[in-house]
Amino acid sequence: MMRLMILVLLGGLAACAPFPDLDLPADRAPVGDGPALAPLDDTLARAAALDTAARTGPDPTAALAARLTALTARAARLRQAPVIDPADRARLQRRAPALQ
Repeated sequence: MMRLMILVLLGGLAACAPFPDLDLPADRAPVGDGPALAPLDDTLARAAALDTAARTGPDPTAALAARLTALTARAARLRQAPVIDPADRARLQRRAPALQ
């Protein structure tokens, strides 16, 4: 009950406080008009030119196909090799025969 009374008292005191002035003083106002805005047509034309230049470069599908071939070959090699070599397998079986 006492805590509730303290909270109500503090809330009432906070409500009596004046709201802080958030306006900037005249000597701290932003200087100038800000950055100049570029026309949208020029920006879109430059973006289209960059997109066209990117498309005339090397074919990305050929690079992806080569990488896919290399990864497929690596996966085949990994499937053929044992995960645990025979010496390590024998050592593990000697230490934990119950886990077999």
